[in-house]
Parts: sequence; C-alpha cells; structure tokens
Amino acid sequence: MFFSQIFFIILILAAATLGTLISIADFRRRIIPDAYLFPLMLIGLILIAFFPFPISFPQAVFGATFGYLLGMATGLFFDYYISKKAPAPYPPIGMGDIKLMGVGGLWLGTNGLGWALIIACIIGAIWAKRKKQKYIPFAPFFFIGGFLSFIGNAFLL
Repeated sequence: MFFSQIFFIILILAAATLGTLISIADFRRRIIPDAYLFPLMLIGLILIAFFPFPISFPQAVFGATFGYLLGMATGLFFDYYISKKAPAPYPPIGMGDIKLMGVGGLWLGTNGLGWALIIACIIGAIWAKRKKQKYIPFAPFFFIGGFLSFIGNAFLL
C-alpha cells in the first residue's frame, strides 16, 4: 500500500513536470513536442487503469476521442474560415494542440475537458488582449484550465 502511494505521487509529479515542459516549449517555440506529450498520455492511462481516479477508464477513452475530434474539427473550421480571408503565417490550431486536447480528454473526461477548454479560452483571450497578440500559445492556458478542472472533478464533484 505504501509503495503504491509513492508510485502515485511520482506519477503525478512526472505529469506536472511534463505539463510544465510542454507549456514552456509551446510558449517559446510554438510547438508541442511529442516527446513530452506521449509520456503524459501514458501516465494518464496508468493512473486511470491502476489507481482510484475521478473518472473511469471508458470515460477517459471517450474523453480522449472526443477531445481529439473536437480539436480536429475546430482546426479545420478555423483553417477554412481564415484561408477565405487571407493566408495566415501560422495555422490557427496546430496538430500539437489537437493531440493535447486528446490527452486532456483522457485525463479529464468529456465534462472536465469542456471546463478546461472554457477556462483556457477565457484566460488566453484576456492574455492576448493585454499583450495585444494575435497568435497565442494554447498549451500554458490549457494546462491552467486542465489543472483547475482536475481539482474541481477530484475534490468538488
């Protein structure tokens, strides 16, 4: 029992470290490396499969699928909408962001993913307005929203 609690804490700390590294990479270079994203997904799968977690395994799989499809649909919609006006220097949403939403759905389920996206978009829009930027890194804001949503799912619901 004691070793499983230590392993759980190590996995949570590793996930927090990976989330920080993803946020830094997206903020600096506008890219989300798969070398950080896939271990975060594996840690989420291990935690959901072997530890008591706020969401069940089927909810996690459905959340991951929903997050990936939602990100893909959003990216395609905005790419089509923006390309009709004028070509943009950056795609409106990158594949790293889409994969990040899939991993977020795995960790949070569909309900938590929805809250994380709402919080991330609000905080990101406020930050973009204050900094007067048109293109913003999404990962740092998504992790803030995901953390708040995770805490809400784990302790409030």
